[in-house]
Amino acid sequence: MSDAAQPTAAEVRAAAEAVKTALDRHLAAVERRSGEDDPAVYDAFNQLAAAAEAYDELLYDRYDEVTPFEIPGADDSLPPYTGPDEPNALSVLIRRDYAVAEPQRLMAQARRVEAADDEGAGIEASGTVHGALGLLFGEFEADEIASRHKEFGLEEGDSTLWVTAADEAAEPGEWLEAPFEQADPQRVVCRFDVSAVFDDEFDDGLEDDEDDDEAGAGDVEELEELEELEELEEDLDTDLDEDVDEDDDRDEDGEPVRPEANR
Repeated sequence: MSDAAQPTAAEVRAAAEAVKTALDRHLAAVERRSGEDDPAVYDAFNQLAAAAEAYDELLYDRYDEVTPFEIPGADDSLPPYTGPDEPNALSVLIRRDYAVAEPQRLMAQARRVEAADDEGAGIEASGTVHGALGLLFGEFEADEIASRHKEFGLEEGDSTLWVTAADEAAEPGEWLEAPFEQADPQRVVCRFDVSAVFDDEFDDGLEDDEDDDEAGAGDVEELEELEELEELEEDLDTDLDEDVDEDDDRDEDGEPVRPEANR
């Protein structure tokens, strides 16, 4: 960065003061919170995060120094919610990805639909993957296909569902030409994602646990071997003691002592 583009010391100082002010506001909001989801606390949190991030950037640009604070970025979470506190309408945005894993199964299912549809006789759209997809998604609801995707020769990919808030319901046909163009991430009330990436992370944890279990099993085996060795040593000591006892039945000359008969 050139010297001309660097922030001034006064700008860095002002940013630091903004962080102090935001800290005071956040603490005051927490002390006055009216409930678990108090919007005032939420707003104060976002203001503090923005002030801290601005100060961190200026501090680095001016002095090549950083703060110990970790500011959540856009990649980690949704941006702050700016929609109405009491939405009058909702839009639910859904995306589901599939891979055509078994085209023949897909077209076979489409032929069944075609055969049951008297009006579609002679069209034979099921002869191509493109036509089969049109038939099946036209016949079944998207949720039913999601629950029966294997029957249709499909393999699930990632999926996401966004619930977005609106001030009022859209007019009929208003957004049909570009249904996803008006999606505003700052109006997302909640979001649910499904991805194989999450399964891989879970599997990694399981593999670590399995490694620990295998290590524990090895420790048990070693302990059992030690116990067997100790038992063998005890048996050997017992045999040696018995031999010593037998050797003790001799006189001073080393001759065996003849037992006395009972008279």
